[in-house]
Amino acid sequence: MTIEDIGPKPQSFDLERATRDNANYRSVAWSGRYLQVTLMSIPVDGDIGLEMHAETDQFLRLDAGRGVVQIGASKDQLTFRSEVSKGWCILVPAGAWHNITNTGSEPMQIYAIYAPAHHAPGRLQKSASDAAADTGDAPAKWSVQPPVEPADQHG
Repeated sequence: MTIEDIGPKPQSFDLERATRDNANYRSVAWSGRYLQVTLMSIPVDGDIGLEMHAETDQFLRLDAGRGVVQIGASKDQLTFRSEVSKGWCILVPAGAWHNITNTGSEPMQIYAIYAPAHHAPGRLQKSASDAAADTGDAPAKWSVQPPVEPADQHG
């Protein structure tokens, strides 16, 4: 199933199927003015990567696989730890350091909702290294962003 990000226009699709079918590290499925939906596939023994988004809240849901989520006030104080699996959600407040590690035997399939939008509309990144090297991955000019946008931080 291929989802075309049509920007801030009405859209509908089978989110659970699209999430399970996604083989890319990140695929941006829909970009609105105030939020964004991305699909993620984390390989066995892989992780999202320790990061912090100063002005972005996140809702993540696992549609396949299992793993461990860690969240905290700083990258060396990840005081929240939870095992998660299919059907679980993860809520990450803006400014919190976080990482999700795949501890299962199959790819972990996740969808994430960012508010505000965090990635370029329609962006496709096949791997975590592709995402890290992607210098053009910025929200659309028409999306509503904080007045002063602090840079994301990575561990």
